[in-house]
Amino acid sequence: MAATSLTPYARLPRAHARLPVLHSTVDATGRAHWLLAGRPEAPVGASDDHGDGTSVCVPYDALVVTVDGGSAHAIELSAVTARNPRLDALPDGGFVVADTARVQVFDALGRASWTLDPGGDVDHVLTDASGALWTVQGPAVRRLSLTGGVLGEFVPLPGAAGTADCLSLNVGAHTAWAGTRTGLLEIRDGQPVTVRTGPVKGTHGLAVHGDRLALLGGHGYDHSRLVMCVLTETAAEPVAYGTLVLPDGGELGRRRLVNRGPRLYVQSEPYSEWCVLDLGH
Repeated sequence: MAATSLTPYARLPRAHARLPVLHSTVDATGRAHWLLAGRPEAPVGASDDHGDGTSVCVPYDALVVTVDGGSAHAIELSAVTARNPRLDALPDGGFVVADTARVQVFDALGRASWTLDPGGDVDHVLTDASGALWTVQGPAVRRLSLTGGVLGEFVPLPGAAGTADCLSLNVGAHTAWAGTRTGLLEIRDGQPVTVRTGPVKGTHGLAVHGDRLALLGGHGYDHSRLVMCVLTETAAEPVAYGTLVLPDGGELGRRRLVNRGPRLYVQSEPYSEWCVLDLGH
């Protein structure tokens, strides 16, 4: 398989280009969001030393710019506390901003409503179309309500690969997937986790459509390798190998990935534009 080009998807409006990008994502409905520092010199991540050896991040204001098709709008978030923020959107117009061990919930007016304790360090977090949070925490993939209640906890069967080495999380309409260093986990509510072996060690991107699977990444120089697979009961069988490139044919370089069902969204430095690989088309 030759190089596969991404398709342009959404771009940060030029009016906001001077503000530092703290994080960016594409939500469950396909809207693109950028979390921006409130001003170019904003001291995001600054710490307030308590004098006892502990410190907390000084709350700061931020701006969320949303691009939905041909329209764009912005909303201010007040008193953000995440030192290394990860943004996602809620179906009611609100947002969540996650840090390693806590999640702030903001309403549709940008007001901080409450802080959620997910019950452990969070490696990955995505919201689904209902507003629930999917996280990877230690040996389990969890689905949480916005009040912190556990809606589902998914752990592989004894002897199977766990999720402690999970490098990617895909949350689709009815199924979630986790890519680990040793394989692939398929997660359906009310069913045991299905474990499959896979051809890629260190995959960070995955998209699934029917029995077709795309895996992006690998170690070292394989970070842009694209492997197309067919799913069987026990494995993701490779059928073609290639490289994923930018719409203009350029290399990906440093990037941010969001996995949503059949879509793999890719954002390269300086993180002002989202592109997409869509297995559904």
